[in-house]
Amino acid sequence: MKLFTGRAHPALAKRICEYLGLPLGRAKLENFPDGEIYCKIDEDVRGRDVFVVQPTSPPVNENLMELLIMIESFRRASAERINAVIPYFGYARQDRKDEGRVPITAKLVANLITHAGADRVLTMDLHAAQIQGFFDIPVDHLYAAPVIDEHFKAMNIANDDFVVVSPDEGGIKRALTHMDRLGGHLAIIDKRRSSAEKTRQANVIGETIEGRVALIIDDMISTAGSICGAAEVIRRHGARQVFLAATHGLLVGGAVEHLQKAPIDGLVLTDTTPFPAEKQVPKLTILSIAPLLGEAIKRIHRNESVSRLFV
Repeated sequence: MKLFTGRAHPALAKRICEYLGLPLGRAKLENFPDGEIYCKIDEDVRGRDVFVVQPTSPPVNENLMELLIMIESFRRASAERINAVIPYFGYARQDRKDEGRVPITAKLVANLITHAGADRVLTMDLHAAQIQGFFDIPVDHLYAAPVIDEHFKAMNIANDDFVVVSPDEGGIKRALTHMDRLGGHLAIIDKRRSSAEKTRQANVIGETIEGRVALIIDDMISTAGSICGAAEVIRRHGARQVFLAATHGLLVGGAVEHLQKAPIDGLVLTDTTPFPAEKQVPKLTILSIAPLLGEAIKRIHRNESVSRLFV
């Protein structure tokens, strides 16, 4: 087994290597003056089980193209099996035709990764679980929920004092999964979308929020407008404390400014994407999913079951 990384998130790849007790594979990646990507694998991979860690987070197109070029390099270097480890899968929100004359870009990206030469994909918290079916190769789809829930369990909040909040109707199943582990009650924000960037939070459906600790949980925080709007609604309904949590912290656009102004007591994200200095916000806790990915990689390499990691 050999593990390599692109330039999207080398820190995560190093943490996975530390968990596995492996050295990080050597590869040279750079850009030509015209922007084209150059890749050279600096060690023998013939007959090897290769894992390539590369989230397709912003800049999405650059990181996606780099992943495809690396897969192509390993294929031509006669690797036995090429496993694309994509902690954050970009373009996942374009998973269906919701109006005329638009693409299903998530399917296109799945085709590109497959045709580049990947034999298997390992990913985490897809925006839409059905994207697994877009691939014609095996997909192992992990969830960061156990890692996030352990963090909040350690706070020892009484069940009757705790409310898990879904920021919209589409996240109810996710919220119920967290509630099964954490206990407490369920509430749902009635969200209305007016455009790709603007939403309006109206009402709270479900349990009483007043005087309780609220956890608003989502799969990703992009511009943070929706989840910060949900936090404001929850505060207006009398929550004693408000925490935000998500697997993927893209924090693009005005996200940092929104989170700095949001009436929250804490923000929990995982390291599926990198967090440069300009993305640091107050009250931020970053949890590592490297051990979870590392365990999945080890089991895939040994042809063992990874199903217990799916829950």
